[in-house]
Amino acid sequence: MSRRLTDPLHIEKPMIPFHEHNEKAQAPVWADAIASGKVVALLSDAGMPGISDPGFRLVRECRRRDLPVEVVPGPTACLSALAISGLPTDSFYFRGFLPPKKSARQKFFQEFRSFGSTLCLYESNHRIEKFIREACAELGPERWISVAKEITKIYETVLTLRLGDMEKRLETSGALFRKGEFVVMIAPEGYEL
Repeated sequence: MSRRLTDPLHIEKPMIPFHEHNEKAQAPVWADAIASGKVVALLSDAGMPGISDPGFRLVRECRRRDLPVEVVPGPTACLSALAISGLPTDSFYFRGFLPPKKSARQKFFQEFRSFGSTLCLYESNHRIEKFIREACAELGPERWISVAKEITKIYETVLTLRLGDMEKRLETSGALFRKGEFVVMIAPEGYEL
């Protein structure tokens, strides 16, 4: 996927995978390369490196060694989805992916039930339906939620509904939730659209 970015620019440098399964071991290797004078670029196929995406460990290693790090700002799904959600944007809390265990997600919902800012979370297509049902059970059917998928892509979809209505939408349009990556935003308690 990153080749779509580099090929039109005729960049012919080796590309080495850097992901959640190898970043812990690879971060010191790449920091060594930077320390020796090499220029290293970290690209992401989706999202921005380091923001709920691999890259944090490499940046941390470079900071530990006082090595230079530059950023070329790019879009993040969280901010783009928040901007078009219709939910409050003046204050928000980004959490990334919640743990896969039901008890941990329930604990999160209980802890943030009365939080005064919009919650921004990521969710996979494998758990989005479960997420919506659990959020509705824990936060109540009247809470506003916005679910965005495939932000800035051809099949971009944004639904902003009350949790109870979102749960009903699962029953009538379940296929809508089966593909893609999701940004889920939950309005503060008492917010009215």
